[in-house]
Amino acid sequence: MNVLKRSNSFYPAFPDLWDNFFGADLKGWDNSNFSSTNTSLPAVNIKETGESYEIEVAAPGMNKKDFNVILEKNILSISSEKKEENTANEKNFSRREFSYQSFKRSFSLPENQVEGEKITAKYNDGILCITLPKKEEVKPKPPREIKIV
Repeated sequence: MNVLKRSNSFYPAFPDLWDNFFGADLKGWDNSNFSSTNTSLPAVNIKETGESYEIEVAAPGMNKKDFNVILEKNILSISSEKKEENTANEKNFSRREFSYQSFKRSFSLPENQVEGEKITAKYNDGILCITLPKKEEVKPKPPREIKIV
């Protein structure tokens, strides 16, 4: 069975927002998509197949060179940093704008279940996909009939 889990959704579901608007304390409103510095964190999907775990990070507007994916011990860290500077010099004015985006997400991997040397990552159409292959011993085995003697 494939399990698809979406975490850190940016907007709460409309019915939940409506149902909770009058009775809920707004201090507890879902801030799970923001870091402690009030910057937005990308949404993440995690799914498990028989062969691997797959992590999808929604990060549109980035380039593959903007990401760092590091496995240290049993922690997979995904980070990104993007800086932009725009300068315009016109007749009567000068304008200089800076933009800076960064995030870091870390995931504890299931112990002794992932082939760390075989982890792959690709970035396509605004989605960073990381594939974490399972070790042979933890992959599901087909049912085996046991003969009675």
